[in-house]
Amino acid sequence: VTSALVQRTERARACVRACVCVCVCLRVCVYITNMATGWCGRKGSALTLMVFLCTGVCTSPAETGAGDAGESRILGMRLQSSDKPATTAEDGVIQVTEESSVSLRFYGLHLSNDTRAQIRFVDLGGDAGGGGGGGGGGDEEKLNGTCADFTKDIFVRGNMNVSKQGTSAVLRLKVKLLRKGETHRDYGVCTRNERDGKWYLLGEQDGMLRVVEEKKSLLPLWFQVILICGLLLLSGMFSGLNLGLMALDPMELRIVQSCGTDKEKKYARKIEPIRREGNYLLCSLLLGNVLVNTTLTILLDDLIGSGVGAVVASTIGIVIFGEIVPQALCSRHGLAVGANTILLTKFFMLLTFPLSYPISKLLDCVLGQEMGTVYNREKLVEMLKVTEPYNDLVKEELNMIQGALELRTKTVEDVMTPLNNCFMIHSDAVLDFNTMSEIMESGYTRIPVFEDERTNIVDILFVKDLAFVDPDDCTTLKTITKFYNHPVHFVFHDTKLDSMLEEFKKGKSHLAIVQKVNNEGEGDPFYEVLGLVTLEDVIEEIIKSEILDESDLYTDNRTRKKVAPNKNKRDFSAFKHESESKVKISPQLLLAAHRFLATEVNLFCQSQISEKILLRILKHPDVIQEIKFNENDKRSLQHYVYQRGKAVDYFVLILQGRVEVEAGNENMKFETGPFSYYGVMALSAPTLEFRSPSHLSGLNRSASLNYTDRTESQSISGSNTQLNSAPSPQYIPDFNVRALTDLQIVKITRSQYQNGLMASRLDSSPQSPDSGHTHVDQNMPMENNASVVPQSISENTLTLPLTDTPPDEHTSLLNEQNCLPARQAGHSIHSDSSI
Repeated sequence: VTSALVQRTERARACVRACVCVCVCLRVCVYITNMATGWCGRKGSALTLMVFLCTGVCTSPAETGAGDAGESRILGMRLQSSDKPATTAEDGVIQVTEESSVSLRFYGLHLSNDTRAQIRFVDLGGDAGGGGGGGGGGDEEKLNGTCADFTKDIFVRGNMNVSKQGTSAVLRLKVKLLRKGETHRDYGVCTRNERDGKWYLLGEQDGMLRVVEEKKSLLPLWFQVILICGLLLLSGMFSGLNLGLMALDPMELRIVQSCGTDKEKKYARKIEPIRREGNYLLCSLLLGNVLVNTTLTILLDDLIGSGVGAVVASTIGIVIFGEIVPQALCSRHGLAVGANTILLTKFFMLLTFPLSYPISKLLDCVLGQEMGTVYNREKLVEMLKVTEPYNDLVKEELNMIQGALELRTKTVEDVMTPLNNCFMIHSDAVLDFNTMSEIMESGYTRIPVFEDERTNIVDILFVKDLAFVDPDDCTTLKTITKFYNHPVHFVFHDTKLDSMLEEFKKGKSHLAIVQKVNNEGEGDPFYEVLGLVTLEDVIEEIIKSEILDESDLYTDNRTRKKVAPNKNKRDFSAFKHESESKVKISPQLLLAAHRFLATEVNLFCQSQISEKILLRILKHPDVIQEIKFNENDKRSLQHYVYQRGKAVDYFVLILQGRVEVEAGNENMKFETGPFSYYGVMALSAPTLEFRSPSHLSGLNRSASLNYTDRTESQSISGSNTQLNSAPSPQYIPDFNVRALTDLQIVKITRSQYQNGLMASRLDSSPQSPDSGHTHVDQNMPMENNASVVPQSISENTLTLPLTDTPPDEHTSLLNEQNCLPARQAGHSIHSDSSI
């Protein structure tokens, strides 16, 4: 750039001189034109003068340029290169390092290899402005005097590397060491003028060269690298220990020392002494971490030579290797890392003792002594729930621990059996066979006894008290309860379960009556019985699981969820009188049902089932049933006798009450009452669905008769084995039958009907002396005749006799129901006494 400027300056000077020459010539021509007439006599002399002036002016620049053509002239310089740090300051001063080799590029005119002899350096001292600027006027002597003493601190090496145009050249210099104690020194460039032989300073700031002291490293490079790596490791250790050791709770360390593995116990014993000094340990680790990080930044700045670079490098190194990696490691393995670095931790605690110990004592006074983490009952329960996927406890163990912890927070009202669901006996009950069998079927060993109303519990009956009681003696219940006189234990509803457990452990009783003081409404407060609580209820709450035995009917007395059917459970109804059904109806109604089925329903006519077998079917305990109507839930599934699309295998005759029938694709609804029957085809249903929803008296009787005839012919031709073992087709109704009131119905299943058919055929068929069947004595009672029924009939089906009833069967039916022994009437208990 400087070379181009020099060339442009020379061209400008030549142009200015040419322009001056042209202007003078033009002015002379104008003057000659104006004075032509007056100067005719002087024409020759004027032309001569014009030519002379033009020649003198126009030729003088050329001559001047020709005179300067061989003179070298230096106009400026800049820094080319250096083997040590060098730069150009903002004020234009070139700054180089001591004892360095520097290349400077000089710009000027007509430069050559001999120009190097025209360049010298002069010492300007420590003051940058002491050299002044070179120039003319009155300062030339001062500058010349300054350039008189040349310095030997900078000397030229080699020749100048001159460009082809001669406008720039590179000169290599050698800079010596500064004097002891100097941080920098300024030097000026002096150039010699060839015309007068004098030396002049090159400009002011542009011709200055500043030599600064070489910045030496604090430590050797290899040692710095090792030290920086070590500091990074220490930074990571302090950061990791700060998280790992401080996260170890003193209480947790004590627990690990007692119940951890051998290695964990060893680690905990090492860490626990210094962990007790929590604030002292914290201050030591933080001071060490800050000291290491600060030293690391200083070393990186000295190594890199740039403050910004040192900050960036130290930040990246500390974040990655001093924070993230060690904290991620110590957060998972803090116990092992802390134990293995315990000596180094103690060393730094001792090293920082003068500063960290006083601070820690101040923190102890202000914040108080550090307390370990203490868990209350709720936190322990929640901790067990949260850590369930990671600990080695099974679900049952967790439930037991949780139940034991929650025992004190729950009351007996939370686990009791409500009074309405309790099985109780009236104090006036007679301990006959029915009452005792009902007690045995309940499965309870302790039964409350009440007077007048269920809330008035006066005694407790133990089942073992009945060991010496004969049902035939008809002993009253009061006699037994007064003899044993078991105490009745009452507790209030807000009694805690742990207190209740302590009461049960005393052995007074394992059953308590829960009551509370009722002061609602007007009148005096009174004790209201809410329910029962047993030792089993408390234990179930502890283990968080239900305890079931072979006699339990419900898995939980509060939810009333029934247990799975127990096939091995004994049915004491087998020892009851066979004529007694579960639902009590009048003999007149039973006789009317018998006559209606025998005359109006073809499947039960005399040609199909004999009248005595039909009567035995009706007297079976499971045939006559009741359906209680719930006004609050009229659409309950318990109200449906038949449901559309649900397969059934039973026939139903309505004895009392009213039902609603919904049939057809149009869902037509109509109501029917007593002696309407449904499900005739269910007793021997074909594979196709039956589309007639209801059989009223005289309704669709012909269709029913035809179907009965068909089934009769099929059933007669079939074998006895087919009746009992062949799979029966399902009957799927396409109608709904729903109770509208309380119902009493006759419900005969297919298996009962098939057994009745078989018993009727066996009874009507002649028996030869050689037959394998045992001859039945006609005078034998019906109860004994029941034993001759073929063994192929299952235990769950209806057992029917094979002999005829006496001629006055219907009369005896009425007499039998009306002439029951008087003592049996006293054996019954109140219907609301069972659960």
